[in-house]
Amino acid sequence: MAGRAPFASNPEETRGRLFDEPESPTRSVFQRDADRILHSTAFRRLKDKTQVFLTSEGDHYRTRLTHTLEVSRIARSLARSLRLDEDLAEAVALAHDLGHPPFGHAGERALDRAAAAFGGFDHNLQSLRVVTLLERRYASFDGLNLTWETLEGLAKHNGPVTADEAMAREIAAAARRDLELGTYPSAEAQVAAIADDIAYDAHDIDDGLRAGLLSIEELAELPLVGPIIATVRRDHPGLERTRLIHETTRRMISAMIADVLAETEARLARRRPRHANDIRASLGPVVGFTERTAEWEREVKDHLRFRVYDHTSVRSVMGRAEEAVARLYGRYEEAPLLHLPAEWRPGLENASEEERAGRIVDFIAGMSDRYAVAEYFRMFDRPPELG
Repeated sequence: MAGRAPFASNPEETRGRLFDEPESPTRSVFQRDADRILHSTAFRRLKDKTQVFLTSEGDHYRTRLTHTLEVSRIARSLARSLRLDEDLAEAVALAHDLGHPPFGHAGERALDRAAAAFGGFDHNLQSLRVVTLLERRYASFDGLNLTWETLEGLAKHNGPVTADEAMAREIAAAARRDLELGTYPSAEAQVAAIADDIAYDAHDIDDGLRAGLLSIEELAELPLVGPIIATVRRDHPGLERTRLIHETTRRMISAMIADVLAETEARLARRRPRHANDIRASLGPVVGFTERTAEWEREVKDHLRFRVYDHTSVRSVMGRAEEAVARLYGRYEEAPLLHLPAEWRPGLENASEEERAGRIVDFIAGMSDRYAVAEYFRMFDRPPELG
């Protein structure tokens, strides 16, 4: 592959870290960021956090950890083809879900409602809080002391943050740096964002089929998936179902990656950026699907929402999980100095109501599913009824 593209992020031009420290003689600053995220306790907890289906429902469903690893591989593949910095793309991908609470979006809804009086809960903001404040491993600072570029990508990988002024203030407070929230992020961060879409579209189809909530026949009606199923059946007549599913999702990922590369290269050819800052100054994203594939991809998301995420069986389990998180929050709120672990209590005696709520949210958001179940048992002398 040719050298780095002129519009790629250059680790030698980094805007640096909040706290000065000697850099590694063997790793770039972005590679070091990715390593720090990978070695964090928050990253390890992803192994027992729900993606769509509870981990107790089967060994083969995606967790937040396996999803994150899949996103990081797609992000690196895209970045390599576009001659971007693979390590920065990987760092953003590895960190993008660190702020998810237990039980997936059910936990997020419960925390958002519980903390509504103080701004609610957002997992993207929480991811930023994890890497800037809540990880406490290093002797000289809280958080992971990541580079400006990685923090920028984490804060706005989905685009500029301007519409929600309160959210912008929260991000600025967490980052303690000006992340230029009104601009687009680096191409590497945009790659990580679209890798997330590709991964969960394909793999939620796989998990939905495994759970029996989707069928090959209905997926054959979707324009993004149907032609792929047809070509697999043509190439491998009589293929058993499990192999048909894997071959379909594998080819789906490849087709979506190819579409992103073709569209992104076309946008780059029109805009001719000469520096990473030219990407930030663009009036729209440079990384994306073609218009046709974007429409087809939205149809896939809509179908997954209707047939999987909003399925009665999934909503029933997630509803009970949401209630369990809400009850946990309520019990901690009643007596935080009694119920929170000792390391979470310092300063709470004279804390404001908002500060106490924030401490409880941070504690619950960091829980794995298994730890949340154990805490529920400790609080209420019985496990939550999730099944």
